[in-house]
Order: sequence, then C-alpha cells, then structure tokens
Amino acid sequence: MPPLDSAHAAAPPERALGGARDPVTSTGGALFHAGEIFTSAELQAMRLEGLVHLVIGDSYLRSDFREDPATRSQAAARSVPSSIRPRVALGRSCAAWIYGCAPPPVVISLVTDHRRRTTALPPFTPAVMHQVALGPFDVNLVGGVSVTTPLRTALDIAVHGEDGDAVAILRAIGRAADLGCPLRLVEAALMNTSRVPGKTRALTRLRTAQQQGGGT
Repeated sequence: MPPLDSAHAAAPPERALGGARDPVTSTGGALFHAGEIFTSAELQAMRLEGLVHLVIGDSYLRSDFREDPATRSQAAARSVPSSIRPRVALGRSCAAWIYGCAPPPVVISLVTDHRRRTTALPPFTPAVMHQVALGPFDVNLVGGVSVTTPLRTALDIAVHGEDGDAVAILRAIGRAADLGCPLRLVEAALMNTSRVPGKTRALTRLRTAQQQGGGT
C-alpha cells in the first residue's frame, strides 16, 4: 500500500457518522486545544466552571456541543506530533473510542504500514506506534483524520485487545448500526486470514460477543 501521505495514494474515504461538520462559533470552533486560543490553565478553569469538558489530552469541547466521532478523532490527532500525523492512523482501542464503542484510551494507539519507514515518536508522547500490514481498505477518514475502519478496528480488538474489555468493545461495535460491522463479518474475515498469532483466542472473543447479543 502506498504511504498514507503519498501523492500516489488515493485519499481514504470519509465516513459519515452523523453530527455537524466543524461547528463554527465566535471563537472559531467548538473544539479547543491548549496553547491555541486558550492556555491549558485557562481551559482547566473553564472546565471547572462548566463551560467546556475534556475530550482527551489537552483538547476540550464547549459544553453546549455534543461530542461525536469527528470531535474525538480531531482531539486525539492533536495528541500526536504534527510531523507524523499524515503517516499514521488512529487504531485499536483509540479507534473503538472514536466510534463510540470504548472508553477513552489511556494511551493513543497509532498504526502505520510496516512496509515503509516512519519517524519514531518523540519522548513523552502519549501514544504508542504499531507497525502493521495495512490493506487498501483498512483506513477511512473520520472528521478528516485517518482512522482504521470499523472492520479493521474490530479485528485488531479481537486479536490485541485487553482481556477485561475486548468482548464488551466487540459487542458494542456489532450493535452500532451506523458502523455497519456485524460480528459475523469480522469472524469471517478472521477465519480467512492466515498466520494470525492468537487467532483461536480472537475467535473465542468474537463468538462470545455474538452470544451476548453483539449483533450478527
């Protein structure tokens, strides 16, 4: 696959998940990032006053706006150094959170194709980089940010997710009608993928999620 930022790569499709695009206010937007219009201290004070709420990292949303996938993806992207944003996608538990199917991640998961070179994350970046094989249909845009598709996200959660919440996240993905990702499709995709470490455990998680009403 060409690099995400390559001139030869087609732009990933934008996934429409409801909610307004880039809401505009008198201050230029509803999503605020520390160090731009307001300092971190000012935003924290505004949070205490109930004017904004924390989305993730140093990004805050006005309290009179509803958080949605586009808001979450744009906020998470601000926690990633701007120099590498074009070359990575938000994935795993972070992508599941963006889709509204998981709690906010403690650490932002980034994925990049292993067939190309990517600059290492600077020290103290609140993110972890995973070099993986990315197919041409594994990434889409959410709010203009590269995020793994619901199908790829579900596969990654099944294989790499934590024991304590993997099944619950898969169940939520399967139930989310706007994602169009029934777990039987995820199971079929996994069954047809060879050389996957932990495949048996991942299939067990998927089947358990379906038995618990995770959508089929």
